[in-house]
Amino acid sequence: MSAVKIGIAGVSGRMGRMLVSVISATEGAELVGGIDRGDDPHALLAGCDVVIDFTAPAATAALAVLAAKAGTALVIGTTGLSDSEIAVLEETSQQIPIVLAPNFSLGVNLLLGLVEQVARTLGPDYDIEVLEMHHRLKRDAPSGTALGLGQAAATGRGAPLDSLWVKSRDGDTGPRAAGTIGFATLRGGDVVGEHSVIFAGPGERLELSHKASDRTIFARGAVRAALWVKGRAPGIYGMKDVLGL
Repeated sequence: MSAVKIGIAGVSGRMGRMLVSVISATEGAELVGGIDRGDDPHALLAGCDVVIDFTAPAATAALAVLAAKAGTALVIGTTGLSDSEIAVLEETSQQIPIVLAPNFSLGVNLLLGLVEQVARTLGPDYDIEVLEMHHRLKRDAPSGTALGLGQAAATGRGAPLDSLWVKSRDGDTGPRAAGTIGFATLRGGDVVGEHSVIFAGPGERLELSHKASDRTIFARGAVRAALWVKGRAPGIYGMKDVLGL
C-alpha cells in the first residue's frame, strides 16, 4: 500500500514544525512539502493526498476552496472560525472529505464523550462551567476545545449551545440562570492547554479535566486523521470518526 502524501499549511509555525517531525517518523505517511503565508498553494495541493492546516480562520477558508477544486482532502485544526468560514467548509465538504476538530488529542476526545454522558445523566440541579487556560499568545477565546466541551455538555442536556452559554460575567450579574453553561478563560505563560468541566450540584461537585504538557499529541492526532481521511467520501468528519468512538 502506498504512503499517504501529506502537505502542511503553515509549515514554519510551531505546529507546522512538529507536524514535519511527526510525519517523517510515521509509517505510511510521506511529507510532500509545505506552504506559509503568501505562498502559492496550487502546487502543494496538486502533489498530495491530504493537507493539514493549523493556520488562521481566513487562510483556512481560502485554502478549502482551492482544495475542493484540486480534489485534495483536508485535516483542519484551526480554531476561532466564524459562522461564514464554517459555511465555506461545509460547502467545500460536498466535494472533498474534511476532518475538522477543535483538538486532536486522544484524551480530549475521550473527555468530550464523558462530558456529554455526564451532562445527560445529571439533572438540571447541576450547574456546568467550562474552564480553560492557554499560553499568552493564543488569540481566540474561549478556545476551540472549550467550545467543543460546552457543545458536548449542551448536547447531553438536549439543547443548542447558543441558547445556554454565558461567555463572560462582569458586575452585578444577579443569580446564575438555571441550565446555563458558563465559560472562564485564562491566559498566561507557556501553558500548552488545560481544560476542566465542572458539574456543581447540591452538596457535591464533579470535575472532569485534561492537561496537555506536550504539543506533539496534537500533531500525532492530526497525522492519524490524515492517514484515515484519504479515500473517504466527501463530508465533514470529526475525531470521533477517526478514532471510532
